[in-house]
Amino acid sequence: MRIVVVAASWHTTVMEGLLGGALRALAAAGVADPQVVRVPGSFELPVAAMKAASAGADAVVALGVVIRGGTPHFDYVCQAATSGLTEVALQTRVPVGFGVLTCDDEAQALARAGLPGSTEDKGAQAAEAAIATVLALREL
Repeated sequence: MRIVVVAASWHTTVMEGLLGGALRALAAAGVADPQVVRVPGSFELPVAAMKAASAGADAVVALGVVIRGGTPHFDYVCQAATSGLTEVALQTRVPVGFGVLTCDDEAQALARAGLPGSTEDKGAQAAEAAIATVLALREL
């Protein structure tokens, strides 16, 4: 199974947690050498995911974090990332594991990042969802 992980670079601590979780889940599933591509932020995830899906990936795992601030920027980036990644999956028929955290504050992001002390590992969950969807589609 060829998996490409597309990960935003913004917010180093959260992103390293998400990426680490995704890579651990892929390794546990026997996925050898997943390709990792870094982009500046969550807004750029769809274009990189489209390139990966169009280049023969069996699945893409998209990882990012958007933290609400005092402007509408949060809403625009969340909507663009979500709609864009959905469009990639539908247009290419390549599963996209959605690991984009959309949080009200940094504490929520850290709690979901798969770091020591986090309550959730959304990077691992996104990778597991991508693999499960590849396997489900193979049955159709």
